[in-house]
Amino acid sequence: MPSVSTRNGRNGAAGSPAVLDEVSKAIIEELQQDGRRSYAAIGKVVGLSEAAVRQRVQRLIDSGVMQVVAVTDPLELGFARQAMIGIKVRGELEPVADALAQIAEVDYVVITAGAYDLLVEVVCESDEALLHVLSSKIRTLENVVSTETFMYLELRKQTYSWGVR
Repeated sequence: MPSVSTRNGRNGAAGSPAVLDEVSKAIIEELQQDGRRSYAAIGKVVGLSEAAVRQRVQRLIDSGVMQVVAVTDPLELGFARQAMIGIKVRGELEPVADALAQIAEVDYVVITAGAYDLLVEVVCESDEALLHVLSSKIRTLENVVSTETFMYLELRKQTYSWGVR
């Protein structure tokens, strides 16, 4: 299912939020409701031509304000195990976060404040594959001190339509 996510700054990092006019906000909201909505249909809602909507969407994508992606269900694609892993690190966090981001099974990396220095989400085909990722790919990274794995039992909510400000 297509989805539109908005983010502040490059790579989701908090920074100076983009200044969006009401038309751009309306376009984003339309795409968050249905990422497959046609530019012509969006144009009717926001009062622009199809070409103008296409240009605005391209500018929003090029500037990193939003991206249009297909969101899949990992279970339907044969990935039976999802988990969030809390990681404690010694020293600088950024190099470890960058190394984690290079692991194919990792789909989410965030530097945090709190009990863990980093949180990563992994999607694996099996418990054996998850064990391999933990033992051979994550725990072997330099400066990883400890990990704690939180296995997903059931996804109750996941949304990408938090709106715009």
